[in-house]
Amino acid sequence: MGKQNVILETEDLTKSFNGFIAVNKVNLAIERGAIHALIGPNGAGKTTTLKMLSGLLHPTNGHAEVMGYVPWIRDNEFRRNFSLVMGQRSQLWWDLPAADSYLLNKEMYSIANSDYTSRLKYLSETLGIADKLTVQVRKLSLGERMKCELIGALLHYPKVVYLDEPTIGLDIVAQHSLREFIADFNKKNATTIILTSHYMDD
Repeated sequence: MGKQNVILETEDLTKSFNGFIAVNKVNLAIERGAIHALIGPNGAGKTTTLKMLSGLLHPTNGHAEVMGYVPWIRDNEFRRNFSLVMGQRSQLWWDLPAADSYLLNKEMYSIANSDYTSRLKYLSETLGIADKLTVQVRKLSLGERMKCELIGALLHYPKVVYLDEPTIGLDIVAQHSLREFIADFNKKNATTIILTSHYMDD
């Protein structure tokens, strides 16, 4: 493991639950700055794989390294340099505007004031929701909420971003907008992005 320019690598990564094999010997080698998608139907093990790569789950067998770290050891430096966005779960406070949650992220990741202001402006304007940041999260549409989730995950400019079904439930226009943004952000920042989906368009 640890080939030059490879930021994420797995070897026979496997996870089983009570004898049921959810992920079976996955082998990946993903280069820094690449975008990759894990495509498959519900139950194929996509989310479980992302959870292992983010350190939320320990594998039953196999090994993984992300940015030189073993994810499930959960080293602080590792945790500061990746983000996980799950389409069905929110990191934002439901009854508060997204802007309030972002201020918490700013402090947690020690983002300088100037960086925070410029990044929030760029992300919110590019995603077309600058006018929604002061609206209670529960009053946003699904598409607006997903864009706000994405901003929260990207404010600290992580090196690796996991997106778990980011377009699920979105209309065609919102899906297209999100895909274009992800591609543009990757191109400008060389962020390694891994997303899961069952849509081939993704």
